[in-house]
Amino acid sequence: MSRYRPPSKPSSKYITAAGEKRLREELHHLWKIERPQVTQAVSEAAALGDRSENAEYIYGKKRLREIDRRVGYLSRRLDDITVVATPPDNSDKIYFGAYVTLEDDTGNTFKYRIVGADEIDPKLGYISVDAPMGRALLGKEIDAEVNIESPTGCKRYYVIGIEYLIETTK
Repeated sequence: MSRYRPPSKPSSKYITAAGEKRLREELHHLWKIERPQVTQAVSEAAALGDRSENAEYIYGKKRLREIDRRVGYLSRRLDDITVVATPPDNSDKIYFGAYVTLEDDTGNTFKYRIVGADEIDPKLGYISVDAPMGRALLGKEIDAEVNIESPTGCKRYYVIGIEYLIETTK
C-alpha cells in the first residue's frame, strides 16, 4: 500500500482584515517570542551532555521543527492572500465576509460568516468560502432556498438575513 496522497485542492486566497491580523500576530509570536525561548531551552539541554537520551533536547528540537514549519507556511500564505476589507457594492447578495442568517425547515436559525480557509472557527460560526455550504450560499439573496448535501442527507435552508460589518484592525 502506498503512502501517496494526491495534493489537496488549493484554498481560496481571500481573508478578512481581522483574519490577516491574527495570522500576522501568530507569525510574530512564533518567530519573535516562542522560537527564541525554545532555542534557548534546546541549547541548555544540549549542554547537559548525552543528547540521545535527553528528552528536553529531543522534544525541543521537535518543537523547533514545528515552529519553523508553521512560520514558513504563514510567511508564504501572507504573501499570497488578498485582504477583503470593504463590503461589496451590492450588499443584497451573499459574498465573501457576509454574516448570513439561515432558517431550516423546523424553524431553527443559524448565523454564519463566510470567511477564508485560514479563519474557520465553528464556535463563532465562521465557515469557509470553499466549504460546500459556503459555495452554496455565494450569490444568494434574502428568501433564497439553499440545499446542502451532507452525509446525513440533503438539508434545506432559507436565507433570512445578510449583513456586512465594517472591520477595524486597530
